[in-house]
Amino acid sequence: MATTESQLEEQQPSVGPGEDEADEEVETRVGWRYTLAKIKRDATARIGLYIVAVVLFIATFAAIDSNVARLTFGAVQDYPAARALPIFDHPTAIPPPGEANANAPPAFVDGGTLSHPLGTDPQGRDYFTRIVYGSQVSVSVGIVATAIGLIGGTIVGAISGYYGGKVDDVLMRLVETLYAIPPLVLIIVFIVFLSGGSPDIRYAIVGVGITFIPVFARIIRSRVLSVREMDYIEAARAAGVKDRNIIRRHVIPNSFSPVLVYATLQIGVTILTVAGLSFLGYGAQPPTPDWGEMLRIAHGRYMHSNIWLSIWPGLAILVTIMGFNLFGDGLQDALDPRIKN
Repeated sequence: MATTESQLEEQQPSVGPGEDEADEEVETRVGWRYTLAKIKRDATARIGLYIVAVVLFIATFAAIDSNVARLTFGAVQDYPAARALPIFDHPTAIPPPGEANANAPPAFVDGGTLSHPLGTDPQGRDYFTRIVYGSQVSVSVGIVATAIGLIGGTIVGAISGYYGGKVDDVLMRLVETLYAIPPLVLIIVFIVFLSGGSPDIRYAIVGVGITFIPVFARIIRSRVLSVREMDYIEAARAAGVKDRNIIRRHVIPNSFSPVLVYATLQIGVTILTVAGLSFLGYGAQPPTPDWGEMLRIAHGRYMHSNIWLSIWPGLAILVTIMGFNLFGDGLQDALDPRIKN
């Protein structure tokens, strides 16, 4: 018996208004506005964002004030804000012998003064000022070194995953060889080799960034292996789009979410790594204020006589790393469209 048109219509699955609304809801769960809204609704992510914002503001202020002479071509000397504002002292200049108050305790401890709220270091320099201006080294190094690893790893991973075959084999063997070497050993060897025995924070930045390339390369490669099989990639190839444009415009942007989350978390790891290098004497060198270098000095001779010299830079490192980790966790949830808040 022939099937009538009315029977065919009855056999077709009906789409209710609820399903249409669900589809529209899924479509709206993308984009930076939706991501920002999810971060605002997540208390943990908000706390991390506030900490990161405050730390970045302090580090930016310290970096600008420390490099005013370079920015103004020598018209203004460095540290004008530190000299002008009453809450700061010069972060690197050692007070004259008659004015130095070495190893003074914080203001809330017996013997402390409000003029030095966090006490002074062994040379009599204000510790609060040193902590504030030390943020520029730790934070900027963390961001720059992570950026080096992110950019290098993204390029290597995208090329390896997109082309596959022998290109993938060669690049991944190089990455695995670099990954097999303990990072701290590789960084120290890199610093000593390039600096000629005179450690410098610039070599530490490059060394730390290079050690992060394998991790980012493996993450981006795993994403590219699935993205390259998508229909829009095949359509771009069929349209004659060059491979480098496909990688730059389609492959990397659609594989970047997990890498961005990992980069945010990695900044905290980088700050801790560079602080460890400074603690070992391979990072920032005196008199440059740096949290790791301040810990090294405090741990060496003043751990028992003035424990505050170790607490303040350690606390600064802890809070900064915690902020980036909390923000990274919130960003990971916000970039996952499957998670509703």
